[in-house]
Amino acid sequence: MKSLNKFERKLGRFAIRNLTLYLVVGQGAALLLNLAAPGFAGAMQLVPAEVMSGQWWRLLSFALTPPFGNPIFAAFTLYMLYFMGGALEAHWGTFRYNLYVLIGYLLTIAAAFLFPYSAASNGFITGSIFLAFAYLFPDYQIYLFFVLAVRIKWLALLTWLYYGYELLMGGWPARLLILASVANFLVFFGADIVHKIRYGHRRIKLQSSAIANRDKPLHVCAVCGITDKTHRTMDFRYCTKCEPPLAYCTEHLRNHEHVRTQ
Repeated sequence: MKSLNKFERKLGRFAIRNLTLYLVVGQGAALLLNLAAPGFAGAMQLVPAEVMSGQWWRLLSFALTPPFGNPIFAAFTLYMLYFMGGALEAHWGTFRYNLYVLIGYLLTIAAAFLFPYSAASNGFITGSIFLAFAYLFPDYQIYLFFVLAVRIKWLALLTWLYYGYELLMGGWPARLLILASVANFLVFFGADIVHKIRYGHRRIKLQSSAIANRDKPLHVCAVCGITDKTHRTMDFRYCTKCEPPLAYCTEHLRNHEHVRTQ
């Protein structure tokens, strides 16, 4: 964290304020152009073979690839991107949010070049922004179809399950793009997740110990073995002539052999 602070002091002036706004405006414009000229968005995707043949702009344009599918759904996706990206920038600061997006962007390019004839878009990068927002604000509610209230942590869980399915069943291009896009999430949250797992394990052990101790009797008759748990109305006394002093029920308090441990 201290090294990141030093890094921010040196390079923070280069960070782009309101980065998400530029991404949303660019993707919105590309969405409109794609509606007017179908196939336009496809020409924006990152295809390393095309980049190496001279279409270098794809290295930049793929970051502005609009969401595919229904235009209404695409508009909602852009709205959520603007909202979540703005929240992350407000929470982290401009530099760290820029760094988060930049890591996902650069690793996506690196992964794409391993399969030069496959097309890559910014979909998984947007997904990593969503996962970061859900991790930081798990109880935030959104209204699906403007009716159904859902906490965003459950949508994030579905996203992780989808990513897991793609990692198991998908092709290698998709696998690498997923790994590249969530690497920034692990860089930013990995240590915190490990800490929570360790703390959770320790808390479970403490709770188990507390429950076990709660169920253990305080007094056990040294002769007959009854306890304050089995006989709640029994009055127990300790014999000081025994070494160490032992507990006895009223029946055996005056009717026992004294124990002396050497």
